[in-house]
Amino acid sequence: MQRKVILKVVLVCVLVVSFILSVQVSAQQSQYQARRRGGLYGDWQIKMKFGDREFESILAFSRNQEGQYTGQWISSWGVNELKDVKFEENKLSFTQVMRFGDQENTSKFTGTLEEGELSGLLVSDRGETEITGKRAPRTPRGVGSWEMKIKAGEREYTGTLTIIADKEGNLSGTWKSSRGESKVSDVKYENRMLTFKRVIERQNNQMEMAFEGTVGYNSLEGVFKSERGESAAVGTRVGASLIGTWNLDIESERGARKQRLRVNADMSALYGSTLIKKINLDGEKVSFKYVRQFGDQEYETSFEGKIAESKLNGELKTSRGTSKVTGTRRTFRRPRSSQR
Repeated sequence: MQRKVILKVVLVCVLVVSFILSVQVSAQQSQYQARRRGGLYGDWQIKMKFGDREFESILAFSRNQEGQYTGQWISSWGVNELKDVKFEENKLSFTQVMRFGDQENTSKFTGTLEEGELSGLLVSDRGETEITGKRAPRTPRGVGSWEMKIKAGEREYTGTLTIIADKEGNLSGTWKSSRGESKVSDVKYENRMLTFKRVIERQNNQMEMAFEGTVGYNSLEGVFKSERGESAAVGTRVGASLIGTWNLDIESERGARKQRLRVNADMSALYGSTLIKKINLDGEKVSFKYVRQFGDQEYETSFEGKIAESKLNGELKTSRGTSKVTGTRRTFRRPRSSQR
């Protein structure tokens, strides 16, 4: 009898300790997620008004190898490095220097970052400008097109898996092969794991296959499971040579400037702060175009170039002339100190 009482007491203690530990872990995870939401790193899509016109730009923040904050102001006109970037307790400040020919204009920004939203004032000799913005959405790593190879016994099948994300981040996809096109359903991506279901129809028969795999930077490896067993699958990302962030140097008769091209996994892109719905990649050849409207007039910009030895070289053409473009892919390095 006494032994049963002791066992009950021990069991109650274990349950209490387990509950306390789970609460502590949950609290720590919540604090970690809050810090991530309130962090500075990454791109921020901002808006500002000059008179009756509204302009959109991007603020991009990171750290250097010494752990100091760095930033860039990215617009349709180019990239400007920010100075004196400070971020503490959700308060952000920096200095921006803009050069127009021989003239230089210095502005100072002070504002706050709260729950993924940025707001503040940019002050210069010309007055004050209100700035608002939101953190730019990130494309899930599983999004994009994958050239897939499936091995079933001694036979090998190929197909193209394409995963897309809507504005809310919901995933969907298609599968194309020599036998036709089919939809994939229940697409989920979390912690580098991609899962989905695919239905194969052959001669009025249906067979459902479930996929689970690990997404690397340019690879997808996993297994298809069905009533017939398991089949190993390996995928290679389409457009891997172009996807990523490119730092561009642009030279024309009007002078030199810098710009940024960020190519997403679905081959959409941002040239400066301008959205490119689709970049064309044919072997080593790269091309895109976009149209900007000022008042009643439209201005088209087009780019044609090549990727060779991890370099992007080409020409940018507008109604004002042709500019030479050279680009290098940006490499990300982990700073010495972590972000608070």
